[in-house]
Amino acid sequence: MFNNKNKTILVTGCAGFIGSNFVPYFLDKYKNYNIVNIDLLTYAGDLENLKECENNTNYKFIKGDICNRELVEFIFNEYDIQGVIHFAAESHVDNSIKNPGVFVQTNVNGTFTLIDVAYKYWMSKPFTYKDKYKDCRFHHISTDEVYGTLSDDPKDLFTETTPYAPNSPYSASKASSDMIVRSYQETYGLNTVITNCSNNYGPKQHDEKLIPTIIRNALKQNPIPIYGDGRNIRDWLYVLDHCKGIDLVYHEGKEANVYNIGGRNERTNLQIVDRITTILDKEAPIRNFSYKSLITFIEDRAGHDRRYAIDATKLENELGWKADENFDTGIVKTIEWYLNKYGIK
Repeated sequence: MFNNKNKTILVTGCAGFIGSNFVPYFLDKYKNYNIVNIDLLTYAGDLENLKECENNTNYKFIKGDICNRELVEFIFNEYDIQGVIHFAAESHVDNSIKNPGVFVQTNVNGTFTLIDVAYKYWMSKPFTYKDKYKDCRFHHISTDEVYGTLSDDPKDLFTETTPYAPNSPYSASKASSDMIVRSYQETYGLNTVITNCSNNYGPKQHDEKLIPTIIRNALKQNPIPIYGDGRNIRDWLYVLDHCKGIDLVYHEGKEANVYNIGGRNERTNLQIVDRITTILDKEAPIRNFSYKSLITFIEDRAGHDRRYAIDATKLENELGWKADENFDTGIVKTIEWYLNKYGIK
């Protein structure tokens, strides 16, 4: 059982990509925390991602739905939850186009359930925390996609004050959940912070995402699908750098603030696929063959934003955060992890 002297925080959706990188990092860094992880283990969640935490006495996994109010209330009462870091979300844009209702249910209703339970557990009335819970905070993990799309001008960047203009059901559901969190800060005085991140990459990412799709198809010598003309631009952030940013904001960020976490690593999808295939040609060579020959252009997806890029100046200046990896170092580590996963190294 948990060490009763430790503060227990609830993390959500941490069998998924970012959360399963965050939990081992956090447990290793902080011995004075217990972590309860609630995850429904939908297609994107996999307990294999958290195998290294299974025997950690400061960690507990609960299979469950964040929309299940009774279960969330039970967890708060049973484990005396004194902080929330909320990762859980449906996050794949293509899936949100096919089935938007699931995204509204998890991302909007789930966030509402969590934050409402936290408010009622920690506070006796608006702007009045119960004595024991004065330091409790709700940290909501969001995305740069809530801001919409940018022009091709490199100086045009998303900042914390960029107006919201979501273009897909996924980004609209995340924008809605951000607004719910903001409303609990403004209406009830609940201590909240929100972080909006750029595209993450690294170990444990779900197969459906761009970089794992490129690597997997290349190694199977299947066509590598690239949407449209391949010139859509994303700002890429190595997942462990994101985890360090979350840690910093959760502990030191100013209440009621939004912090953007970005890698300052803008790349077109064509540049991404070119870099990965170049590395694979070196690391997993096939005689008289280049993985580049597998690149295939497919019809663009609906509502495909042209460019995202984050200005992380506020996080860098106020809290001293800086990404440790640039894209060239991070992608090598990522490919190595996948080569090991597929038994090639």
